[in-house]
Amino acid sequence: MSLKDRLIQQQEQGYASGFEHPNIDERVDPSLTLKEVRTIISIAVAYPSKLPNAPKSEKGSRRGFFSRSSWGIDYHDVLNDRLKKIEEFLFEECGTVETVRMVDTGALSDRAVAERAGIGWSAKNTFIITPELGSYVFLGNILTTLPFPPDEPIEDLCGSCQKCIDACPTGALVEPGVLNAQACLSYQTQTKGFMPEEYRSKIGNHLYGWDTCQLVCPYNKHKDHHQHEEMKPDPEKVKPLLLPLLTMSNKTFKAEFGHMAGSWRGKKPIQRNAIIALAHYKEESALPTLCELLRNDPRPVIRGTSAWAIGKISNSEKEEKALEDAKKNEQDENVLSEIEKGLSFIREKK
Repeated sequence: MSLKDRLIQQQEQGYASGFEHPNIDERVDPSLTLKEVRTIISIAVAYPSKLPNAPKSEKGSRRGFFSRSSWGIDYHDVLNDRLKKIEEFLFEECGTVETVRMVDTGALSDRAVAERAGIGWSAKNTFIITPELGSYVFLGNILTTLPFPPDEPIEDLCGSCQKCIDACPTGALVEPGVLNAQACLSYQTQTKGFMPEEYRSKIGNHLYGWDTCQLVCPYNKHKDHHQHEEMKPDPEKVKPLLLPLLTMSNKTFKAEFGHMAGSWRGKKPIQRNAIIALAHYKEESALPTLCELLRNDPRPVIRGTSAWAIGKISNSEKEEKALEDAKKNEQDENVLSEIEKGLSFIREKK
């Protein structure tokens, strides 16, 4: 099956995330981006997989977690810097030449390009696995009018292994190399609406992204690359305290997390996920803040998720009354539904 057919099938089956470039023809035909394109230069830049001196998440000071793809400075900026250096070299050596840089948000399917270029093979978890670096790599491309001899694709070495498929907590890896992005927990952490309840119990303390299908891969064993200073993780940023996130202003959020890839959807998804994480921990110290959000936050998703979390955490009449009071004043149907869930959780514990 051609790449175009696979992309069409992904959309028809409802497996696309919606974050993809909307024009399938442009995703498979580089000449629609650069008319006289002769070559695509593909690069892979390694990122770390281990967090030195990770702070502990403890009762009263619970912490969340940003996936490895969000450690350090936003990889789009880092890879664009590397690609720009390659462009400058091409200009110096070859004179007049046209180029277009792409990092993730470009039209082309960067994994398909990397596979064709021999960077690695497209694995069952849908990541590119490189022989030297595993799958902990970011991909980037340069389209150019310069002709270069093509590289050869390399052998797929997944074999009979399907640890990634077996470890996927939602069954999002429906078959080798086929991802239902809608069911992927990485996607779910990036949505802005109410997270479906079936996923809330599975994300744990994850604030952004999901790494399990890479962590279990044998080709990632002992892979941990820290050679790029920009990708060095700040423990307090990638494993932040949850409670301060709930009342953080936009200005403070941008100052603290705006340089990270995981901030690209803004603070609301991160705050929603932090509330779910506090419910996961059953962190009673969060109840006053959650009740305040339920009463006064202007965003239905935050009010409703707070109501749900209050019910998960508490079994007291005080929080039951807070939910009942909120119910009297609430107009949003989705929030009212979450308040009912919270009340039922508390009542079931009595």
